[in-house]
Amino acid sequence: MRNMLAIVERELRGYFISPIAYVVLTMFVFLSGIFFRAILSQVMAMEMVNSMRSQQFGGGAPVALDMPGMISRGFLSTMSVILLFMIPMITMGLFSEEKKRGTIELLLTAPITDAQVVLGKFFAAASFFVILLLSTWVPMSVLYIYGDPASGPILTGYLGLLLYGFALLAIGLFISTLTENQIVAAVLSFGTIMVLWLVDVLANTAQSGTREVLTYLSILSHLDDFMKGILSTSHVIFYLSLILVGLFMTYRSIDSLRWRG
Repeated sequence: MRNMLAIVERELRGYFISPIAYVVLTMFVFLSGIFFRAILSQVMAMEMVNSMRSQQFGGGAPVALDMPGMISRGFLSTMSVILLFMIPMITMGLFSEEKKRGTIELLLTAPITDAQVVLGKFFAAASFFVILLLSTWVPMSVLYIYGDPASGPILTGYLGLLLYGFALLAIGLFISTLTENQIVAAVLSFGTIMVLWLVDVLANTAQSGTREVLTYLSILSHLDDFMKGILSTSHVIFYLSLILVGLFMTYRSIDSLRWRG
């Protein structure tokens, strides 16, 4: 446990010593603020149009819109897209930079197990990812200051984003073991994540039996229910399984490096 925590501390320190953490945080906070403002303006425009139509066609009370719910769902769904670009930047140097500098040999020969190395680096990346998610509460706090949103669906949406992000981190962690070039690792991670996204598009054009399989394999389809405030154990199990598969593949990849060394 102490060895794993030492790796977590080492990796987090490495994030904030280099410009990577500040670039990713700045970009994420900037983009989240812009998209929140755009979604807020769009929903307010819909409310205005709804009110004008009600006055024009009968003068009755306008249909009540769940503005906080619409804003939070739209905002969190947009964050899932932004994370496609952010997560490869978080994971790209976890192992590839070790291989480039030649420190991977020192890490593998240290009195520490491969599992501790893998989990230490994963938890470090996961900790930084949690910091990213916490930063989104800055714009989301506007809903609580000026409105009364239902917290249940919002927290469910954040849980979905958390599991979704952890799964993508596990995939990026594995890909980082395959190359010593950070840019190549980032591009491969992004490409792999995009394939898992596009599976949902392919499912729409597939036949019934194949459609069900492709829909289940899509990381996007499992996130939709979370955004709607629906907590399903099948979706949780899917993301946890994807995390375990990614970590296991990373472990096997590191073990092969030790064997070849």
